[in-house]
Amino acid sequence: MATDLEVLRLSPLGAELAPSECAVLARLVHFRTLADGELLLPEGARDPLVHVVVEGRVQVVKDSVHGRTVLHTLKPEDLIGELSFMDDEPRYGALIASGPTKVLSLSRADFETLVETEPRVVYKVMRSIMRVAHRVQRNLSRELQEMQNYVYRTGAKL
Repeated sequence: MATDLEVLRLSPLGAELAPSECAVLARLVHFRTLADGELLLPEGARDPLVHVVVEGRVQVVKDSVHGRTVLHTLKPEDLIGELSFMDDEPRYGALIASGPTKVLSLSRADFETLVETEPRVVYKVMRSIMRVAHRVQRNLSRELQEMQNYVYRTGAKL
């Protein structure tokens, strides 16, 4: 079984860090275990944490008058809340554990304590977060293009 330091090193947050840098960041992260169906964050919540799915899955869900819709399922090594971590905007959907789940969390306030003492760590972690955000944006753009192609090709017939 991997140690907490190894889990961090293998996560997107630790991907670019040297072992000594990863040890610095490891002092700031916390782990949380969630039961199946347990709420990590409600829709509309502001959360100063970025999370990494370590084990299990987390569903992004949106409730409406028509019921609950699963928008996306996050799997191990996926980041949760990387944009809200930076801009403090509220969550679009609720985050709910799908099966037993473990997440690694880093608070923005704790992370910001490294700005003066460990600027390279801050830079590398932020670069990793932006790479993830950029990958998500590219995937969404690709999926939108595929949907547009389908609609134009079929005349939107289902």
